[in-house]
Amino acid sequence: MTDKDEQWQQKLTPEQFNICRLKATEPPFTGKYADCKKDGIYHCICCGNPLFDSATKYDSGSGWPSFWDVLSEQSVAEHADVSHGMRRVEVTCKSCDAHLGHVFEDGPQPTGLRYCINSAALDLKERS
Repeated sequence: MTDKDEQWQQKLTPEQFNICRLKATEPPFTGKYADCKKDGIYHCICCGNPLFDSATKYDSGSGWPSFWDVLSEQSVAEHADVSHGMRRVEVTCKSCDAHLGHVFEDGPQPTGLRYCINSAALDLKERS
């Protein structure tokens, strides 16, 4: 284990570390933001980078928080993911490379995208 991994383990819960640093996935319908309707900005749990606006969150029925767009070009990076015998597009935090989830092309308009994100990778800062 690297020094950086040890630093992340000290900062994150075991679930957050497994998801964000080891690319695990939380079970569907279990995350704290799966059904959240609160207004605000979702940030990366690791570094605080702003990722998604609640205005783009919708109920996809997938069991994970889903968004049809990112907050800005500085929010996320996308990478090919061929793990588990599938071709998917992984979404990571552009600032710290934390694994967030995946993006699919079956979302609503105007983008047609569904950013399917693990709740454990997010921190909602509510608008006042």
